[in-house]
Amino acid sequence: MHYDIFNGDADGIIALLQLRLAQPQQSTLVTGVKRDIDLLNQISGQLQADDSVTVLDVSMQKNQQGLSMALEKGATIFYADHHQSGHIPNHPQLSAHINLDANICTGLIIDKLLQGQYHRWAITAAYGDNLIKIADGLAKEAGLSDEQAGQLKDLGTLINYNGYGGCVEDLHFDPKTLYTALLRYPDPFLLFKDNTSVYYQLKSAFDADFAQALAIEADYSSDTVSVYRLPDAAWSSRISGVFGNHLANSKPNKAHLVLTTQSSDQVMVSLRAPLENKQGAGSVCSQFATGGGREAAAGINALPLDSIEQLIAVTEAYYA
Repeated sequence: MHYDIFNGDADGIIALLQLRLAQPQQSTLVTGVKRDIDLLNQISGQLQADDSVTVLDVSMQKNQQGLSMALEKGATIFYADHHQSGHIPNHPQLSAHINLDANICTGLIIDKLLQGQYHRWAITAAYGDNLIKIADGLAKEAGLSDEQAGQLKDLGTLINYNGYGGCVEDLHFDPKTLYTALLRYPDPFLLFKDNTSVYYQLKSAFDADFAQALAIEADYSSDTVSVYRLPDAAWSSRISGVFGNHLANSKPNKAHLVLTTQSSDQVMVSLRAPLENKQGAGSVCSQFATGGGREAAAGINALPLDSIEQLIAVTEAYYA
């Protein structure tokens, strides 16, 4: 059997989309909400010696156990990612394409491997992963107009927005369903010509959620960091990541914390490093249980309320 394991956000979905447009493959899809990242760990126990696995946009560091088990069983693994990797095994059945640069995403790693075969989709992935300047530059190099670049930015944002939620039921589309729907479009601009495409369904839902987020005022703000707290609601989970990106783009000299209430005693955290200093987000969040991420963007799955002041202090100190 072949397994396609991918993060449920824009980068993971579009990375796989490019691969399967170029290299069609019958596979079992394994994904989830954006923060469901121990995906290889979840399925490694069922792998057989002649199985093959593609892993995209999930941290190797968080899947070390599953990776070791899969290789021990004799599975062949293709792994592409830009998150913390930890130890990368030197193994004949592992093909690892890891790039931790803050200005890269998995979609761009796959784009390079495919020599730009589905480059417009790769640009969309970069926009979805909030690599706005990088994506703008790629769009210009590709000869796209400002209007076309804006369309790809909107599409990437919407696909990314769909990945956020406490569970798959919070999302508008199961990431498996969204990936399968997008696979019908070898060129992303075809979605805009199809009035029944998922783009228009996501756009309507996004506009409603984003309007609610924009009405929230900051809980705390300094020259270094701003903190926004969203209520315990499905729309909050869906919009938290994109809202964090919006804040980062609006004030690129500051770090931004978006806290989404999960219960009476804990919050989920999204941290965006200042766009003018895109490093350290993963280091900050890793200081807390259930925290981690990459240089530019990171999070904490469950932070006790009495740790919020400590998180703000750590963030202030890091970026001061």
